[in-house]
Amino acid sequence: MTIQRKQPEAMLFDLDGTLFQTETLLLPAYHATFDELRAKGLFTGETPPEERILGALGMLLEQIWQRVMPEASIEARNEADKLLLNYQMNGLHEGQGDLYEGVAETLQALRDKGIRLFVASNGLEDYVRNVIAAKGLGHLFEGLYSAGQYQTKSKVDLVQILLETHHIQSAWMVGDRSSDVEAGLRNHLTVAACDYAGFRESGELEGAHIRIRSFAELLEYV
Repeated sequence: MTIQRKQPEAMLFDLDGTLFQTETLLLPAYHATFDELRAKGLFTGETPPEERILGALGMLLEQIWQRVMPEASIEARNEADKLLLNYQMNGLHEGQGDLYEGVAETLQALRDKGIRLFVASNGLEDYVRNVIAAKGLGHLFEGLYSAGQYQTKSKVDLVQILLETHHIQSAWMVGDRSSDVEAGLRNHLTVAACDYAGFRESGELEGAHIRIRSFAELLEYV
């Protein structure tokens, strides 16, 4: 039985693995990035397995590249940052990348209930803004917050900045990784964990108050 909770003033959403099916944009860009790194002499050998970058989604970029290519130089990692973003932006302009089913409709329904909507992502500012714009969601959000813009070292800090800036007293954190659960709990928010992306590792969502298996299921709790 679904137990409804008191409607929050605001909801904060992670982007990758929560609103956006990241792999539909990321994986073509990932392979193109390593092709170019090899062409520039910055990387040799096979492209690291896709599972490495998919498992790192939700981390800060610095942590992602340490996981994906631990032996690579700082120069190679910095170049990979730029290339991946460029290939993803090109992909967005070409129409690549999908939202999860029901995302646009559910966000609109939440907005219609008077809930203030925000994005809180560990991604780069340009990436976050371009994905939201390309998918036609910009009008639904009051603010887009990214680690790239605010140079935060954890999502805990990013969420704290968001809450203080907008004077929010009650909110939910909605996301699919341990960083989202931690950011919500440490900022005394209700945590709704998204258990449909498949990027998480065992036990990552422990401590969440709600666990949903589709995005639209969120509406059953408010």
